[in-house]
Amino acid sequence: MTTPHPFENLTPSFIQDAIESLGYLCDGRVFGLNSYENRVYQIGIDESEPMIAKFYRPNRWSREQILEEHQFCFELIAQELPVVAPLIREGESLFTYGDFMFALFPRKGGHAPELDNMDNLFTLGRMLGRIHTIGASQPFIHRPEIDIASYGHESVQLISEQFIPAELKTSYDTLTTDLLRLMEENWQICEPINRIRVHGDCHIGNMLWRDDAPHFVDFDDARMAPAIQDIWMLLSGERESQQAQLLEIIEGYSEFCDFNPAQLRLTETLRTLRIMNYAAWIARRWEDPAFPHNFPWFNSVRYWSEHILELREQLFALQEAPLQLYN
Repeated sequence: MTTPHPFENLTPSFIQDAIESLGYLCDGRVFGLNSYENRVYQIGIDESEPMIAKFYRPNRWSREQILEEHQFCFELIAQELPVVAPLIREGESLFTYGDFMFALFPRKGGHAPELDNMDNLFTLGRMLGRIHTIGASQPFIHRPEIDIASYGHESVQLISEQFIPAELKTSYDTLTTDLLRLMEENWQICEPINRIRVHGDCHIGNMLWRDDAPHFVDFDDARMAPAIQDIWMLLSGERESQQAQLLEIIEGYSEFCDFNPAQLRLTETLRTLRIMNYAAWIARRWEDPAFPHNFPWFNSVRYWSEHILELREQLFALQEAPLQLYN
């Protein structure tokens, strides 16, 4: 008999019992929101605004690591930055019910920012500059770094040993060996790299544009990393477009925080690590029923062929000159 996945215990009644254990009165409305790593729900509260409940994936982060995420958010809120931070109940922001740790958040509306709008990019740059100024004020103690070892080598080893089809294994192993070597060379050239607390997953899905400003949400992937980690994901299109976007972002960023242009060499390294880690992330979660359901194309020969093609494109990108800070 297959052992049920822990998330299968998150029934509507369990979720409402968890919320009501904190003294709230649920009105019976429980709506699942788009989240795979954790489970996130909008919960109706009797005679009050709905709230968002986030149930953390068991055995992913320790209590200390989650609280570091929360503390970072509280530091940002204290400086009047537009982030969606956990709610505090009787002095606590992280709660336990059954086998789950969970947190509550206010419900906020908004839409994704328009990254082809230069004014938006300038505003995003200013916000990231403020976030990174606070992120650089002290390190995470319990949360790990974004590095080539965990995002690169460990991801490649998992895929190579357990997931890549036999007919593609030689191509994958040869390609990833070259990629890892190039990334390590790029990383070494940039040392010493100033690692700070960053959002870590700074794409448009984790921003809500409202009141003419971005509101940053979901710091679940916050780690120690170079500042460029929160910048490169805002760049898109051909090189000329990315160059213009970068200049706009850094112009706003530099109003609050100095940016080391040497980190631009890490852009394609970090992009490659994200691609590798994303594939490994799905692989590690494949026993979670939500993953085969939502990623039915994963683990097919076609998927791995396209994955290898994407990595091959990164091999060329890693050998190109990085973007520059010039007009």
